[in-house]
Amino acid sequence: MHRRSVKIIRTTLALPADLLEAMDLEVQRGAFHSRNEFTAFAVRRELAALERGRIDAEFAAMAEDPHYQQQARTLAEEFAFADWEALQLGEGEPDP
Repeated sequence: MHRRSVKIIRTTLALPADLLEAMDLEVQRGAFHSRNEFTAFAVRRELAALERGRIDAEFAAMAEDPHYQQQARTLAEEFAFADWEALQLGEGEPDP
């Protein structure tokens, strides 16, 4: 497997002792190769969760936006026949 080249920058973190102990335990158990790998994994995971939260908030705002709601209704009306036709084709006899 070929890994892409990633620029690494060294930094220092101050962590509560209990978190560092728990991290070290997971490294000892083999869940991660090092503290660095564990930290990078945790930061990526948290950044992804934050991004999902932002996306969810945008969708929630769309649910309250009358302009968006009107556009969604218009699209649904415009595609109603195509949706019905696809449903009919999907309920037909399966191909041999």
